[in-house]
Amino acid sequence: MALLPLFIRPVRMPRVASRPASGLPADDEVLLDAPDDRLGPALVAAARGEYGPAAQLLAVTRENAEWEHRDRYARRLAAFAGARAEWLDAWCAAAPHDPDALLVTAQLALDRAWRSPARAELLRDVSPLITAAARGHDRDPVPWRIALDHARGANAGHKYVEELWEAAVRRDPHHYGCHVAAKRYLATCWHGSHHECLDFAERAAQDAPAGSLVQALPARAAFGYLTDGCGPDIPRQRLDAAADRAIALSARFPAADPWPAGIRNLLLYVLVRLGRRDEALAQLRLIGPYVTSFPWDRGSDDPLSLFLKVRADVRSAPAQTPPYPPPYPRSERAGRAHSGDH
Repeated sequence: MALLPLFIRPVRMPRVASRPASGLPADDEVLLDAPDDRLGPALVAAARGEYGPAAQLLAVTRENAEWEHRDRYARRLAAFAGARAEWLDAWCAAAPHDPDALLVTAQLALDRAWRSPARAELLRDVSPLITAAARGHDRDPVPWRIALDHARGANAGHKYVEELWEAAVRRDPHHYGCHVAAKRYLATCWHGSHHECLDFAERAAQDAPAGSLVQALPARAAFGYLTDGCGPDIPRQRLDAAADRAIALSARFPAADPWPAGIRNLLLYVLVRLGRRDEALAQLRLIGPYVTSFPWDRGSDDPLSLFLKVRADVRSAPAQTPPYPPPYPRSERAGRAHSGDH
């Protein structure tokens, strides 16, 4: 039971601080991985052993083709089930062919395999679960994102991954989760080939609508380059252009909103590393109290404290600062194993 608060309510750090003159939330008002108004009730119900609200939430995303929301909610529900699976077990027992239960089950199995020392063996057992989730609803791209993450962990060959990618984009040509999974596969297979990863991300962003989360994919590729420390240098103007795309995307969402928080936290890191202090401060104001574990968990077991340190550094830095040295997140390829995050 001790783990439940980490999943069903935002994590607050026990700090006492007055609201800064900059207008940013005080340290003790900052929330880590806060669920939105739709996910929160489903997590609270799951803590009581009830699966109905989670089933209803995912059913709505499936019926309305809300694939980005569906992907995010499936990840969070699977993370909760990793600590308390009774509600998911009851759901699967009551509706063994429910496409939403199959989706969460596949995500949970993948997460568990990635965390295990016996990853290679366990990943083989995950394949049938991903297949079942994909067959549960043919238009859903999220099982194909899970399949791409699985292929990366299993060191699958390029031809097989290309087949998965083609199946994913047939269902949604601009699904952000599938694009991140494909980019991470490229980064893993061709370590140091950051030009290729950025090429892929830039082409995808050029083809995507202005409001698509794929507009942040180049910033994700820039993050990989900035935290990797290997491979040929990428011209500064390409990194700035990637950040500019993400800034334009961030501006399309309301301030202090949990939905774009993941994009904004990633963008903040990239801007800090590029020394763009004024833009970083602007993103801090848009982030408000909503901090996400990624990217800060790549450099610390206490991502919230690391975010607050970076925030304090940005607030106190001169208006024009040189690019930061790399004391913050580790490489996407280093550190703890993650099946996929965005």
